[in-house]
Amino acid sequence: MKYVLLFVEPEQYAKDLDAMDAADRDRAFALAGQWFIDNADKVKGGSKLRPPDTATTVRMDRGGDPVVVDGPFVEGKEVVSGYAEVEADNLDEVLAMVKTWPGCPVVEIRPLEP
Repeated sequence: MKYVLLFVEPEQYAKDLDAMDAADRDRAFALAGQWFIDNADKVKGGSKLRPPDTATTVRMDRGGDPVVVDGPFVEGKEVVSGYAEVEADNLDEVLAMVKTWPGCPVVEIRPLEP
């Protein structure tokens, strides 16, 4: 079964990452990179997303007309910073994998439609 992992960065996590010196930040990114290497048999795709201020959103107004808005699709203190598509036998296998994720503290798991 295929799943998408949505990597979610709370506002404080992003601030903490920005406050790190270059060596600590490089180590953090290396841990995340190693996680992808360790799980390469299941990871089938994915990418880091550009910052929320680069987003463009299309919302339907009450009349059903599209309105284009610059900015992220949701208001909040958490943003999806990246995603990965994985293939596993079941959700338990994905949960075991995600529990070892060394990056941002929130990972949303969603099954893909067959």
